[in-house]
Amino acid sequence: MAQSLSVRHLVGIKDLTESDIQLILETAGQFKEVINRPIKKVPSLRDVTVANVFFENSTRTRLSFELAEKRLSADVVNFSASGSSVKKGETLLDTVNNILAMKVDMVVMRHSSPGAPHYLTKHIKANVVNAGDGTHEHPTQALLDSFSIRQKLGDVAGKRVAIIGDITHSRVALSNIFCLQKQGADVMVCGPKTLIPKHMESLGVKVGHDVRAALAWCDVANVLRIQLERQQIKYFPSLREYSLYFGISKQMLDDLDRPIVLMHPGPINRGVELTSDAADSVHSIILDQVENGVAVRMAVLYLLAQL
Repeated sequence: MAQSLSVRHLVGIKDLTESDIQLILETAGQFKEVINRPIKKVPSLRDVTVANVFFENSTRTRLSFELAEKRLSADVVNFSASGSSVKKGETLLDTVNNILAMKVDMVVMRHSSPGAPHYLTKHIKANVVNAGDGTHEHPTQALLDSFSIRQKLGDVAGKRVAIIGDITHSRVALSNIFCLQKQGADVMVCGPKTLIPKHMESLGVKVGHDVRAALAWCDVANVLRIQLERQQIKYFPSLREYSLYFGISKQMLDDLDRPIVLMHPGPINRGVELTSDAADSVHSIILDQVENGVAVRMAVLYLLAQL
């Protein structure tokens, strides 16, 4: 296995090799042991300053990155666009250059525009980690999802994973497809025709519109949130109707002839894509994903800091 990453930045899963993914997941396993100790900190990033630059609202991802940075003993600067000069018309590059002038070594960025982290890597010297760019990619979510599958099922290779829900507006879906395929998994996307992009089959994934058939086929169901805030037009008649045809209940999981693993990147619209009893059932590893997210982000930050 490679001892260092082949990339200086983590802007997308597309840029990673399979050995990069394996290195990140192996390193995350070591950090998961660290965060379960009584003393949860290691000095790995002492004297490294990380700026969390979020141009879009985020609670979970920002907290997860911040916790990962602090567990590694990094100095952390948080920047939120909502109360910043961005509102006064400052450009993305000016904003980041001002932060870098304060001698920041790494930038973790979430932005509503696809490609914004790629643009940044061409103009600044600091390592860049993409914490989600528009509807494009969310690489650390895909990595933590793969790590969670490995922890639960032992391996990703050969597993059948159904990604169910709002594929069109999800950055999680694309990153997961790339990440799972690079590790040898079979992938299906399932949802209403209006929420699955037309080019999906060209990515080598199965496409389905029957949620019960998808659940019967898969080993892992990764259920995505309906992203109402990104939908400019109505893609289905009502949330009630979506829930009726594509919502997943505990009864549906119990009716399967074998147990499957249920995942969700959060936050969950309870009663829409998942009923509460499904989200809290023995099938679910949703809270494990949250814990694993800190370990995976620690691994990413640690490995990039070595380059």
